[in-house]
Amino acid sequence: MTFDLVIRGGTIATAADVTRADIGIRDGRIVAIAERLSGGDISIDAGGKLVLPGGIDAHCHLDQPQAPGLASKGAVMADGFRTGSISAVFGGTTTIVPFCVQHRGNSMLAAVEDYHRRANGQSVIDYAFHLIVSDPTPAVLGQELPALIRRGHTSLKVYMTYDAMVLSDRQILDVFAAARQERAIVLIHAENHEIIGWLADRLEAAGRTEPFEHANSRPLPVEREATHRAVTLAEIAGVPLVVVHISGNDPLEEVRRARARGLTVIAETCPQYLLLTADDLDLPDMEGAKVMCSPPPRDTGSQASLWRGIEDGTVDIINSDHAPYRFDRDGKLRAGPQAPFRKVANGIPGLETRLPLLFSEGVVKGRIDLPRFVALTAANNAKLYGLYPRKGTIAVGADADIAIWDPERRVTITNDILHHNVDYTPFEGLEVQGWPQTMLSRGEIVVDGGELKGTPGRGRFLEQTTSSAWRSDTGIKPWI
Repeated sequence: MTFDLVIRGGTIATAADVTRADIGIRDGRIVAIAERLSGGDISIDAGGKLVLPGGIDAHCHLDQPQAPGLASKGAVMADGFRTGSISAVFGGTTTIVPFCVQHRGNSMLAAVEDYHRRANGQSVIDYAFHLIVSDPTPAVLGQELPALIRRGHTSLKVYMTYDAMVLSDRQILDVFAAARQERAIVLIHAENHEIIGWLADRLEAAGRTEPFEHANSRPLPVEREATHRAVTLAEIAGVPLVVVHISGNDPLEEVRRARARGLTVIAETCPQYLLLTADDLDLPDMEGAKVMCSPPPRDTGSQASLWRGIEDGTVDIINSDHAPYRFDRDGKLRAGPQAPFRKVANGIPGLETRLPLLFSEGVVKGRIDLPRFVALTAANNAKLYGLYPRKGTIAVGADADIAIWDPERRVTITNDILHHNVDYTPFEGLEVQGWPQTMLSRGEIVVDGGELKGTPGRGRFLEQTTSSAWRSDTGIKPWI
């Protein structure tokens, strides 16, 4: 057998097991895995290194136009598909799934066409889209969504907060029903919009407008109630549900209770909830705005609860929720250098740091093993979002999306070593152990030794198939 490239002598980890073997690659696919392979036009010595599936970040925002009604109106995302994908691949990720947003009064089909235009010729790595539904009109639900789902957009997202995005319970049920009809998977941002508004009005009236008050306007009960309600709506409609960016124990307990009733509810969290707290928002000179995201980071008790959820299997996926706003007048400070928290763009960068942070805090510290690391960051996303087994694993027939890691390398995270277009990282100064050294996308070396080898535009759009949440015999049924 002839190979374009052979990776030799590395320790291969998938979500199932760990083994030492060579990998033979031809025409962008893995065609052989054996104890020893000969030949190969190119050979990579992976002795002493880990050979992992390239990461999949299935929750990131790139080149996403702001809805007119958002408080952060006018803020511009610093990363498009070019810088976002470059940042991702330097951090060990070979597939991204950002969000295509439909704004109210607009067509979902037109939004998708626009987002394809934004991505075209830009990405270094492969990508798919989630569809954000903010205006579920009869035409969108009955015509546009079915057509788009059948064209490979099989994941949808809805919001329970933000003035420009929030859907009523009835509208959410309508989206869930459309998703059930076409067997799409739905992600939900679960926070109680009315409570947030009520608390924010009172904080503002009391003159409490600093970034730290953002956390006080969105306490954990806001997330707990909305998660409970989202699960109930999914139960009535008979659909599997992904609850994104869970920040603490209360919403995680709602997931556990739902599963105990036999419901299919998937839990996602992000590195910011494992490593940051609300105290990081309490900094002078608006510095705390750099850590403003929704839900906000909580406290050390919430961190401990999430780690327990990761260890016991309650947390299924870990993504970045990369939302790249610079700390300037085009981003976080759009409404001025002392803007009240309600007018500061929500979101933090994290595409490049997601995997090194979890590897260092999880694998190196003994909280999780290598197969669990792969499951949380690659395999489960691939299965859930209809990309498996092409993506998310190392197996014969899979795309040769491979990350070769140096598990001993120590790196102090500083913004100047990162490749995003944001002027800060919330993880500045944190030392991690373990860093990706060589990255392959469909068999092509795209990063090696800190140097970009891949060309922007080589990334391909991926059509998603039906989610594993629908394929399994879960007994999901609508109430009526």
